[in-house]
Amino acid sequence: MKNNNFNSLAIFETYRIRRVYDEQKETWYFSIIDIIAALTEQSDFKKAKTYWTTLKNRLKNEGSEVVTNCDQLKMLAQDGKMRETDVANVETILRLIQSVPSKKAEPIKIWLAKVGYERMQEMTDPEKALNRGREYWQKQGRSAKWIQQRMTGQETRNKLTDYWSENGVKKGDEFAILTNIIHEEWSDLSVKNHKNLKGLKTQNLRDHMSEEELIFSALAELSTRRIAEKEKTHGLEANKVPAKKGGKIAKDARIALENKIGGSVITGDNFLSKTKNKKIKYE
Repeated sequence: MKNNNFNSLAIFETYRIRRVYDEQKETWYFSIIDIIAALTEQSDFKKAKTYWTTLKNRLKNEGSEVVTNCDQLKMLAQDGKMRETDVANVETILRLIQSVPSKKAEPIKIWLAKVGYERMQEMTDPEKALNRGREYWQKQGRSAKWIQQRMTGQETRNKLTDYWSENGVKKGDEFAILTNIIHEEWSDLSVKNHKNLKGLKTQNLRDHMSEEELIFSALAELSTRRIAEKEKTHGLEANKVPAKKGGKIAKDARIALENKIGGSVITGDNFLSKTKNKKIKYE
């Protein structure tokens, strides 16, 4: 994983939790040692690091997947230098918390939920995720029509990623590669460049798409899945072919519409307030 992403500090009580945002995966990665320090109420960085080393070895010996799912990224260390440190996404952090006897376990889970990363309830009751998304978009002033299109597009997206998961495509980097192929094919912009056009950083691109952009994204992903199912593609390389074909179908439809209306449907508009556009604050 490349360390060229958006960096930030989050605060839990008196503990500073270093984190890095991967724009391609749209995922936060947290410093495990910082989480351990908060869990064990340890202000001494070296002792927290020793605790993590011991725990990591125990988990490895137990055959736990938690350690396997950890990555390493360069983060700002106490000496002011960028040094490699173990990091993990929220799902892995939640599993790690279960391995540390601590009275801070529940408060940290609640803290993660507060900053928008708790997904445990949604995994057991997907309707909660749908309702929360609908309520969030309503509060943001989205129209009922936009919300319906956003949710329909997400269902289409989920069906595609389900196909990938069941046919040898790995979550994370490989999902991101295929997603970018589809997106660049239909829009003539990479996901990153489309976000840059809209002035987005950590925000979800689809949450800031116009109705037309949502529709063409969904058409591209629907077409990709149907072609992949027809060709019975398996693995990353094979699935690149339907990704290009599916994206091309949506591109042709986009160009046809643009020719009729005399303008581009790809827009730099977003739903951010002027205040949020100027400065993003993390607490």
